[in-house]
Amino acid sequence: MMNQVFDDMPINFPSKFFDDDGRPKRTGDVWTTSAHIITAVIGSGVLSLPWAVAQLGWVAGVTVLFMFSFITYYTSVLLATCYRDPDSGKRNYTYMEAVKSILGGFQFKLCGAVQQVNLVGAAIGYTIASAISMKAIERSNCYHKKGHDSRCGASSDPYMIAFGVMQIIFSQIPDFDEMWWLSGVAAVMSFTYSTIGLGLGIAKVAENRKIKGSLTGISVGTITKTQKTWRVFQALGSIAFAYAYSIVLIEIQDTIKSPPSEYKTMKKATFISIAASTVFFMLCACSGYAAFGDTSPGNLLTGFGFYNPYWLLNIANVAIVIHLVGAYQVYCQPLFAFVEKSAHNQFPDCKFINIELTVPIPGLKAIKLNLFRLIWRTTFVIIITLISMLMPFFNDVVGLLGAIGFWPLTVYFPVEMYIRQNKIEKWSAKWIVLQSLSGACFVISLAAAVGSVAGVVSDLQVYKPFKTSY
Repeated sequence: MMNQVFDDMPINFPSKFFDDDGRPKRTGDVWTTSAHIITAVIGSGVLSLPWAVAQLGWVAGVTVLFMFSFITYYTSVLLATCYRDPDSGKRNYTYMEAVKSILGGFQFKLCGAVQQVNLVGAAIGYTIASAISMKAIERSNCYHKKGHDSRCGASSDPYMIAFGVMQIIFSQIPDFDEMWWLSGVAAVMSFTYSTIGLGLGIAKVAENRKIKGSLTGISVGTITKTQKTWRVFQALGSIAFAYAYSIVLIEIQDTIKSPPSEYKTMKKATFISIAASTVFFMLCACSGYAAFGDTSPGNLLTGFGFYNPYWLLNIANVAIVIHLVGAYQVYCQPLFAFVEKSAHNQFPDCKFINIELTVPIPGLKAIKLNLFRLIWRTTFVIIITLISMLMPFFNDVVGLLGAIGFWPLTVYFPVEMYIRQNKIEKWSAKWIVLQSLSGACFVISLAAAVGSVAGVVSDLQVYKPFKTSY
């Protein structure tokens, strides 16, 4: 049925330069769409996959990776049908717009709340991850200069502050349209460090001359039974986070030209990109677990030590930092826009909120400065940086982000929109299958959230903020 919904959708009054909605002609095809999706999917989440597989073991780890890839592909195809109204052909330009037009006001507000929480969480996670990489570079250089037996300590706090200062500067970019260059650089960097991690994992396996790991993962005895349970749940969240991209799927689909229908192109591109991402995830996760076994680190690159080969690890960590600078903005710009639009609608005559000041810069293009934007965005970045300094637990945050975003954004809303838009009869076989899928994924997300919160609580009991680590 899904294949027939949009394959024959009529195009109303298109022209040589404009599409049926009056916007400039879209040019996206299968390959550009696949590239957008792969760029959105492959990010810092890939670095935690070996740790996730270590908690689950070879059997469950590989199975869960495949399971999440299938669920993501299936629900993405459901979501792709929501780009156009099947009767009028009207386009929904964003994920939120699709939720509002199909499910109505309450669901729209619920979706907005989940999205904003997810965006704030991503900013915290990226701040923590960047500090880990910058600290690793400092320690790597110290070991290389002073010797492998030296006591090389480093604190994450100065690096989080430095990252925050960079984000305060980049946050003054008015909107997402002016950030295409930053997103492009970030995409290249994500492939750089992921590929280095994969290569080093394979090299480590060759050096060990054996494949480490076990069928069931880290055993009870090494950790307690309770810890094993929480870590398994947390691993589910980490894997879910790696596949998170549904929130931008509609926006990507809005770049596709037609004919053929946007749905048809999107379905093919989704299959290609999810298949490619899964192969890449599987290689990184399995090579990392095979290299380190039950001691697989929370961040794959930190498992290779700080000096062998130190220059390659430094390149990878620099790539991570550059990627996270861009990724932070990609995630925060929608939140910035939401708050500023709400403030404008609430106080349309307030000069503090609405007046743009032109600031000339000698030798460069003049910039536009808005006082409300300057103060609110700077305050946001400062708060995010402080929270990250008080709770710098990469795996826990990644697991919690995956848990919060996976069920509502990847499964629940796509399923509910598909049922509503295609008028699936209640208690029919298809309705039962879709609701069963949604229910099962809700249980998985809930377990992942509980495991991640337990991890945060456990880490807080032994963590001493603002201290140097060795």
